[in-house]
Amino acid sequence: MAERLIIFDTTLRDGEQSPGISLDVAEKLEIAEQLARLGVDYIEAGFPVASQGDFEAVEAISRSVQGPVIAGLSRTHLADVDRCWEALRPAARARIHVFISTSPSHMEHMLKMTPEQVKQETAAGVARARTYTDDVEFSPQDATRTPLDFMIEVLQVAVDSGATTLNIPDTVGYGIPWDFGTIIQYVRDNVPGDYVISTHCHNDLGLAVANSLAGVNAGARQVEVCVNGLGERAGNAALEEIVMAVRTRPDQFEGIEVGVNTEELARTSRLVSRLTGYPVQYNKAVVGRNAFAHESGIHQHGVLAERTTYEIIDASAVGQTGRQIVLGKHSGRHAFADTLAKMGLVVQGDALNAAFTRFKELADRKVQITDADLEAIVAEELGTNVEQGFTLEALEVQGGTVDTPRARVVLSRTGEKSEQTAEDDGMIDAACQAIKAATGVDASLLGFNVSSVTGGVDALGDVVVQLEHDGIRVSGRGVSTDVVEASARAFLNAVNRIIRVKARNEVRASEIGP
Repeated sequence: MAERLIIFDTTLRDGEQSPGISLDVAEKLEIAEQLARLGVDYIEAGFPVASQGDFEAVEAISRSVQGPVIAGLSRTHLADVDRCWEALRPAARARIHVFISTSPSHMEHMLKMTPEQVKQETAAGVARARTYTDDVEFSPQDATRTPLDFMIEVLQVAVDSGATTLNIPDTVGYGIPWDFGTIIQYVRDNVPGDYVISTHCHNDLGLAVANSLAGVNAGARQVEVCVNGLGERAGNAALEEIVMAVRTRPDQFEGIEVGVNTEELARTSRLVSRLTGYPVQYNKAVVGRNAFAHESGIHQHGVLAERTTYEIIDASAVGQTGRQIVLGKHSGRHAFADTLAKMGLVVQGDALNAAFTRFKELADRKVQITDADLEAIVAEELGTNVEQGFTLEALEVQGGTVDTPRARVVLSRTGEKSEQTAEDDGMIDAACQAIKAATGVDASLLGFNVSSVTGGVDALGDVVVQLEHDGIRVSGRGVSTDVVEASARAFLNAVNRIIRVKARNEVRASEIGP
């Protein structure tokens, strides 16, 4: 039978310790509910003694969140353990996670304790936690810089006092995979008792995930992780990377299963990013926006022919929208033709060759190739005209907390102006409704994303929208120091693309005939 790899999520505890992150109770609760939907086994909800806010968050999550076991962190101080249990008491299933430092550096400079005192504290803290729950975890902080023989003594004291999980924390990211795996194996061989071994790895050397997986390979059956790799300093092992490594390489993790619903990974990543204010790097594994993007011509040709040629993970399996073919100077003819076809531009033979040559010349000079660039290239090569779109002449908006937000737009097209006014839930909504009325294109909004082009209070807002109309899907982009204006420009840009695609489809239909 398969062995369960326990996913112990500490996004709300260690993840929140990332500089600049401070989640309130409602935000922590929202993330905890999503972690439950994701299917993690444990949620470490916080460090109750650290602050009243942390206590209230752990208590609220314990009371409300169903499914995962709720854990709280505690030092070995008896008062800390009592406070931790007080917060965890409402949970259907609860774990107290007790820790104390064991490295010579920590004992000398932080604890001011002797090794014997550390063992006594361990015994007292774990025993106190065991009076409240039979699920007690113990961590010797800074384990990878602790002499092995002393760590084994402390761990044995913890087991004898009632600990059911022994967590080996690489607190400062000091571990190297083969060395860390050896430590896990050494613990298994030298600490008798009934317990689960866990890993908790930091990313100071960029090895948190690798060390965690080395630990699993050596017998650990719990990994402590954070969504998006959040955590102190360089962060913790990333939940999404650990889960997908085990799922993708069953040949290397034979007989091990995880219970996570992987289709919720991308949604969880976005929620945590939004509430913490920490963006996900573009090339982040599994959940980054480039995780399934291809620009190299060879790669594009491969994935267009068969996904598995260059993708070891199916994007839909992790909740991503699917592969992206990004046109640039490295792109090949297959990707170029495929992109044109998706835009409604069917170009073949000599016209395709000529257009591709022009595209390559442009790509050497311009980093980002837009749909408008491609339309212009194809129009010139085919001798056709691009359908004239609408231009934004004026935008006036009114909002606030008293009156209903409204917007007035003035658009022009081939010398004629159109003015419309609309009201909606917000100024951006009102502006988009007014544009719909002025253009006559009632498109549905599929996606809306706002980002900052530069830093500072005068930063440019970069808005990208996705619209659908009569089966036509397009994207539009707008940039302005005013995010409402940027949104209106992005929406109008997408509407103009719909108009051009429809015009091309009508021309082709008339050429083909009934």
